[in-house]
Amino acid sequence: MGNDPKLDRSRGARPTMRDVAALAGVGVMTVSRVVNGREGVSPQRAARVWRAIEQLDYRHNVTARHLRLTGQPTATIGVLVDNVANPFAGELLRAVEDVVREQDYLVVCASSDNDAARERALLSAFCARRVDGLIIMPAGPDYRYLLPEVRRGIQMVFVDRPAPMVAADTVISDNALGARLAVAHLLDRGHTRVGFLGGVREVHTATERYHGYLDALRLHGIEPDERLVRRDIRSEQEAAQAAYDLLRTSPGPTALFSSQNMLTAGTRLALHTIGAQRRIAHVGFDDFPFAALLDPGITVIAQDPPALGTLAARLLLRRIPDPDHQPETVLVPVNLVARGSGEIPPSAADEMPLLSLQPELLAAVARPLRIHTPRRRHERALVARREPVPDLRPLLA
Repeated sequence: MGNDPKLDRSRGARPTMRDVAALAGVGVMTVSRVVNGREGVSPQRAARVWRAIEQLDYRHNVTARHLRLTGQPTATIGVLVDNVANPFAGELLRAVEDVVREQDYLVVCASSDNDAARERALLSAFCARRVDGLIIMPAGPDYRYLLPEVRRGIQMVFVDRPAPMVAADTVISDNALGARLAVAHLLDRGHTRVGFLGGVREVHTATERYHGYLDALRLHGIEPDERLVRRDIRSEQEAAQAAYDLLRTSPGPTALFSSQNMLTAGTRLALHTIGAQRRIAHVGFDDFPFAALLDPGITVIAQDPPALGTLAARLLLRRIPDPDHQPETVLVPVNLVARGSGEIPPSAADEMPLLSLQPELLAAVARPLRIHTPRRRHERALVARREPVPDLRPLLA
């Protein structure tokens, strides 16, 4: 085959549809009909085309076909989430993939790390690669820089959080209601001192959940106490330290509400380390793997990330061929899943003198992550390594 002049191509060059047609002895339109699954080609000719495709290792240019059929630049969708390692974002992303692959779209994904500058750079990179549309989990305060891209025809849907200053489809959970459900669940069991652990206040969901926490307290006739509030928490480790701080306040909380799944993991780490997981009630916002397998299981406000991703993808696929639809906001319900941690009565908190814990012992289990940043030729990799948590039970006995 290497001596065939029809196959004498420069090293690394990709075979074209014309090459396939030449080798099969048919016209280019015949090859196009075969690879696109269209009728009108005899079985004998189709077989010759497929043999030529196999010999040349030809790959059909789906992007070019999509451009011809729809007028759109590519068959790709860019998805920007806060962190693909977060189970919530992972479920949402998978749902998007499941929807768009039915329309022969490819998903390209990245993480913003809730950093507005990084987000803007990534969205610019997506647009430079002429994606057909964007599904964005917003991190920044201002999205007017995307308006020129909208005018150029790139469609977008915002998911999990609305985007200020851009009229676009939005799919979000009922965050304020979910927080009210979580805190009311604790208050209805007799708790009056409920600690709050919240994310970065510039993020819409974090603010909405904080407002839901305040609303639940006021609806039950309880004045909020700022000493029981910790906000702007960015990691599991910071959440663990914040939970320790709350448990050392006087009077301390008998229950905790953590408003995001990584914060829930850090809060549970703190409670487990000091042996208080059966004494301090705890409800988290967002479900996560293995929450039901802990002892006690963690009571959570469960969102529906597959529904968020599915709805966002469907809205985007509808808007790409028909961009004149009025923007709409879809609110996805949440529900409370009781597993044990949120049903602990306030009297259990008095069984252990939490205030007697020494600050240096608490600090020993809240060491910050060590971040190593090895430099490579084409990338910088961030590798997080957590120090092992020491067992404090002998010291607390």
